Amino acid sequence: MALPPAVGTATWPCCSLPLTRPFSQATRRWGRPGGEELGRLPLDDLASMPRSAGGPELLFGLSPCLLALRAARRRVARLLLQACRSGLQGQRAELLRAAEERAIPVLRPRRRELDVLCRHQVHQGVCMEVSPLRPRPWAEAEVARPGDDPQQLWLVLEGLQDPRNLGAVLRSAHFLGVDKVITSRRNSCPLTPVVSKASAGAMEVMDVFSTDDLAGFLQARARQGWLVAGTVGCPGPEIALSSKIPVTRCLDFLWDRPTLLVLGNEGSGLSRAVQASCQLLLTILPGRQLPPGLESLNVSVAAGILLHSICSQRKGFPVERRREQLLHDPQDPSASSEAARVAQHPGLSSGSEKKRQDGG
Repeated sequence: MALPPAVGTATWPCCSLPLTRPFSQATRRWGRPGGEELGRLPLDDLASMPRSAGGPELLFGLSPCLLALRAARRRVARLLLQACRSGLQGQRAELLRAAEERAIPVLRPRRRELDVLCRHQVHQGVCMEVSPLRPRPWAEAEVARPGDDPQQLWLVLEGLQDPRNLGAVLRSAHFLGVDKVITSRRNSCPLTPVVSKASAGAMEVMDVFSTDDLAGFLQARARQGWLVAGTVGCPGPEIALSSKIPVTRCLDFLWDRPTLLVLGNEGSGLSRAVQASCQLLLTILPGRQLPPGLESLNVSVAAGILLHSICSQRKGFPVERRREQLLHDPQDPSASSEAARVAQHPGLSSGSEKKRQDGG
């Protein structure tokens, strides 16, 4: 279905489709995004269109779209907000406001049209037509010297192919404070909209790099003083290659120098070349005897456990602050309540600790 008449049209080089310009005058008239001015935006049936490789893609979900707008790494052709009778509130209103400020066209499709466009993914009533996001070459990454900060942590991913696994790993990495992510360019899932949605938009703001020679990258970092720590399942006779590489429980690992944590493919784990480039192998031991077929964890779950085990050693990590507070005064009920509050709101920790130190 053709787009309805509008104030003007523009084209985007990636899709060469006519696009309506936003109604900025209506927005100024009503004073805030959402509500009646949203009803003045044009309706569009948004018929499916072929998408060529390298062309525009449809980003979906509230957090991915909002973080993509904030990061401004992508070109945005148009924002699609599900038509509804009530006005927009919260993050949806912020989305509309950000689109208006950047002169991004805004359309109001119906729910069923968004469902078809997104192939029935969970879009939360929000989609954007955007340019693809790709990992940058690792040569563009700023590599600090090991002596600058002993607690640097890079996450290296070899051959992750499930977009939801990759997205979940990126979300955990961003949440726990990983500095950079390196992926293997071959046999790895690209940074697709499904990955972005599974990462809750973390993919839009993280530093993700890639390389064709992962083993060479690891060996170069090791020569510069980095520790290369691979990951394996439960130690057993099947890990014959790793017999000369020490295997350590993640809970026993001491993070005292810049580290590369390497995770492998969902099924086959690390390749021989990459595992041979590791100086140490970390493992997560099970809590019971396991039957065949359940000896390992999902890669995104394992990543979360390993990263938390390592990052909790970082000075100032919320868990460490809470432990110090409880040890300082274990009988004081206010200490435990304050520790819980700090754990929930890390941004409040510095002020709270200063107040306690000042006797307030």
